[in-house]
Amino acid sequence: MRIVSLLPSTTEIAAALGFADALVGRSHECDYPERVHTLPALTRPKYPQQNNSASTDREVKNLLEQGLSVYEVDADNLAALKPDIILTQDHCEVCAASLSDVTEALRSYTHSESVEVISVSPVSLNGIFESFLTIGKALNAPEKAQELVIEIRERLDIIRNTVYGEAKRSVVTIEWIDPLMTAGNWIPEITDIAGGEHLIAEAGKHSPWLQWETVLECDPDVLLVMPCGYSFEQTEKELHLLTDKPGWKDLKAVQDGEVYLLEGNQYFNRPGPRIFESTRILAEILHPGLFEPIHRGVGWKTLVNTKTGEIQNS
Repeated sequence: MRIVSLLPSTTEIAAALGFADALVGRSHECDYPERVHTLPALTRPKYPQQNNSASTDREVKNLLEQGLSVYEVDADNLAALKPDIILTQDHCEVCAASLSDVTEALRSYTHSESVEVISVSPVSLNGIFESFLTIGKALNAPEKAQELVIEIRERLDIIRNTVYGEAKRSVVTIEWIDPLMTAGNWIPEITDIAGGEHLIAEAGKHSPWLQWETVLECDPDVLLVMPCGYSFEQTEKELHLLTDKPGWKDLKAVQDGEVYLLEGNQYFNRPGPRIFESTRILAEILHPGLFEPIHRGVGWKTLVNTKTGEIQNS
């Protein structure tokens, strides 16, 4: 079996099901597990990747307004790899190469009818587990997929039971900095499991744009900054866009030192097997007395000076 995965989360799912050696191609964003780095990247964005969040937003919206795709799929190399299965998504045309991108790339491929294209679109925790089962079935490993679902559910239940009876802390998430967006989809659900009350966004619905005035009105106990697709380093470069906003220093989370940077790219933006790690990170932040901070410095960081945006790098 020869598998091409064009989404980081589906790459992780295939690997978790025991098919890492069957992967022959990936997207430009697939970087976990480490071994996939040696695979040819078959996608690229049509906008400069080093842009800040505001210019990236403008570039992407401009492409979409023209009816254009945000990503390109290398059709020639895709055909040369002769995949049996292609894993992709139709959840978000901004996040990664979409089902329509793959279909277009396969249009000129002589043997395209022999390629099975599997597209998953989770917007909720149950949707994530369903994607495991869908991919497991396509890879002839339904039992492994079911075992993976059971294992992660059980691990999530341990977190849920650990925080049971504890007071829930209110949370606002920042999934994009300029313009502001808060995290929807599965994030409210895993926040609840970790003992938090996710404000503004609804579970199972796409992430909504956000007005700064709404953040001030909510005045959450905890503020989590997790820009979609951003590493710590990228987020740190744009923190001033938040810390310079009027009313920033008056927020309860800022006053109490409860502002955190989260590794959105590796954890929270990926609906894959590491959804447990994402939930555990939230639990470490929201209930530090109950969870050892094993992901500190890797999955989350504290702003040691929340009023200026100074980062704690350990």
